Amino acid sequence: MIEKILLADSGTGRSEDMLNALLAIPSVQRSMVTVLHVVPPQTSSDAMTEKWEEGGKVLAKAAQSLKLEPSHVSAMLRQGDPKTEVLKAADEVNADLIIMGSRGLKRLVSILENSVSQYVFQLSSRPMLLVKDDIFVRAINRVTVAIDKSDASKQALNLALFLLRDIKGGQLTLVNVDGDPKATEKMGAEAEKVPVFADAIAKAKQYGISYRAIVTTGKPGQAICQVADDTKTDLLVLGSPDRRPSIAKGLPDLDRLLGTSLSDYVRVYANCPVLLTRTTG
Repeated sequence: MIEKILLADSGTGRSEDMLNALLAIPSVQRSMVTVLHVVPPQTSSDAMTEKWEEGGKVLAKAAQSLKLEPSHVSAMLRQGDPKTEVLKAADEVNADLIIMGSRGLKRLVSILENSVSQYVFQLSSRPMLLVKDDIFVRAINRVTVAIDKSDASKQALNLALFLLRDIKGGQLTLVNVDGDPKATEKMGAEAEKVPVFADAIAKAKQYGISYRAIVTTGKPGQAICQVADDTKTDLLVLGSPDRRPSIAKGLPDLDRLLGTSLSDYVRVYANCPVLLTRTTG
């Protein structure tokens, strides 16, 4: 399910730590990894040469830090706009997953400051694993998935199960946010009876994965982030449907760029790495 990974490495942040945490999972260890570093255009040839040499050092350091056989990792040094080069590289290697660092910029700020991760998230149809620069990356053991009736949620669940089935002692937390203002929070046996969890629980039992179900209330983004904090989640998986019409595939979805989407809120405020799966429709 994850056979080709693109690591967009800027030389800063926690993206290398995140990839190593992922590679500790048996089902991911056979993946082919491409490490990409992009050198932005410079004002002089001397500056370009200096940045090119720095980029080579970033790639060499990253390759050495990864716990992979040499035959399973390759380096890619590109010149251009980092936003578009990441998208191009992901298409070239047909990546199953893009891993990027993120400054966690809030909503409109990410547009004004030309955030690379935000741009790639908006325009790529591939799953993305975003890790903010200011968080500590832990070994992946506790995985939380936001559950509803959407296809995006089903895809997120399947990816979480793919990771957890080979993690000894792994814990799956299923969280659903009830939008009824009169609803009450449910946990344990009471929550497991909620129909929205039926398929997820059946699949967890099939793989022998330990699980718990939580129904919470409130604003979805805040509620999901709170559950992730309360359960000390190592990885939060969230389905993010691609709602852009085909005529706008070359443009960011302004509705989501302005921060009105659940995935945008979680990307900014979650205190753990966030894996966003994508569906088309």
